[in-house]
Amino acid sequence: MSESTDPASPADQIAAGYAFTGPALELGALLWDGTCLPDRQIRIPLSMLNRHGLVAGATGTGKTKTLQLIAEQLSAGGVPVFLADIKGDVSGISAPGTPNEKTTQRAEEVAQEWEATGFPTEFYSLGGIGPGIPLRATVTSFGPVLMSKVLRLNQTQEQSLGLIFHYADAKGLELIDLKDLRAVVAFLVSDQGKAELKGIGGLSTVTAGVILRALTAFEQQGAAEFFGEPEFDTGEFLRRAADGRGLVSVLELLAVQDKPQLFSTFLMWLLADLYTDLPEVGDLERPKLVFFFDEAHLLFNGASKAFLESITQTVRLIRSKGIGVFFVTQTPKDVPGDVLGQLGNRVQHALRAFTPDDAKALKATVKTFPNSPYDLEELLTGLGTGEAVITVLSEKGAPTPVAATRLRAPQSLMGPIDAAALDTAVKSSPLYSRYAEAVDRESAYEKISAEQAAAEAAAEAAASGAAAEKQAKEAAKAGRSAPEAEPSLARQVVGSGLFRSLARSVGTQLGREISRSIFGTAKRRR
Repeated sequence: MSESTDPASPADQIAAGYAFTGPALELGALLWDGTCLPDRQIRIPLSMLNRHGLVAGATGTGKTKTLQLIAEQLSAGGVPVFLADIKGDVSGISAPGTPNEKTTQRAEEVAQEWEATGFPTEFYSLGGIGPGIPLRATVTSFGPVLMSKVLRLNQTQEQSLGLIFHYADAKGLELIDLKDLRAVVAFLVSDQGKAELKGIGGLSTVTAGVILRALTAFEQQGAAEFFGEPEFDTGEFLRRAADGRGLVSVLELLAVQDKPQLFSTFLMWLLADLYTDLPEVGDLERPKLVFFFDEAHLLFNGASKAFLESITQTVRLIRSKGIGVFFVTQTPKDVPGDVLGQLGNRVQHALRAFTPDDAKALKATVKTFPNSPYDLEELLTGLGTGEAVITVLSEKGAPTPVAATRLRAPQSLMGPIDAAALDTAVKSSPLYSRYAEAVDRESAYEKISAEQAAAEAAAEAAASGAAAEKQAKEAAKAGRSAPEAEPSLARQVVGSGLFRSLARSVGTQLGREISRSIFGTAKRRR
């Protein structure tokens, strides 16, 4: 496969497929016959970044650096970026890189004008678990459909959960956090609460038990921290810095990397919230926002069918809102086929073929690429660190020729910033004062608890009054009769602590039934 001066040589044909006229990201220089050709640049049109993409490759082949390279150029082009940082090693995008012999050599090889540059960055965490501005959502905004998917409820249980949300909304019972939802479910299966839903179907005790157990398991994943107030406005991710560069939002997930259900929950809510809020825009010159989900296999391992259907649908539809989504993982088979089919831009780093399963995965990966003059099986096992096989969508939406590429070096720090710098960046953000402190205002749990406490107090007072009145009558009656040497057995029983306790119990039960049968308050306006 030696290079030729013939204009129609394979190398020229490949390079011609990347000669775009509009704004484009510079990925690197073409590799052909083992030689890097710096005059043949491999690029991706900025307008095609909302067609989604995949960055794949074995551990240590440079996937994270590729993610960083693309994110830097998006930011420089005025496009906001969201990075889900599972391993905690992309925070360096906020700081200038360190020049060294390797970066200098790489820049010369690929005709890159390398300059150490940091990019405007905000750091976030899920509900304050780990460093970063806390991201929270209310149970109400999350909604019964997404909640049912996360809790893995069946259709009947999902309908019941929808009924619970409807009841809470009608009664002005704000569902802010998980204890609010738990309180409403428990109330609606009590003797007093059953009547509240009787006219529209009711809620079976069995279904309520399933929902409550699912909520308990969900809380054990750390979800209780994610639900609450102040709720994060996802529009914050669409901001640009004062100099016009797109803001890079880094979600630090190192502290919750062992809780994939929590991360999946956030992903579903975030994409659904953006899809709901953003208008249809079709194809733009540049996307409004591009997501990168590193270690994407953690999203899909053990995921429910409902979750996979939700992700597939969201990825398919959110493109029209100007949003791009990139998954970063080890092999394409980590991503479900229906999702993979939506990813128009591919950066495939080296794969290994040490085992029969590796060899099978390699052959499957090769089949996902367009026809190519390369021997892709050989090429993919021989790529070096920072090299990849690339195919993207042209400005007309057609796949470009497969191009082996030596990638450019990121200009920001290739590694995490230190903990002190991260803490300073978080606390100096204008968003910190808005979202850092959790707020637990009066909502469903507090309202139900207050009504129950008031009913119990009233019932206890009524029982005590009844006991006192009875004692007074007994005393008056005794005064009209001959004195007794000993109190009667009846008086001993009435005056005993056991009787008063029993009376309070009866009164409390009666009061609780009365209060719950008329329960309902006006909805608080925010």
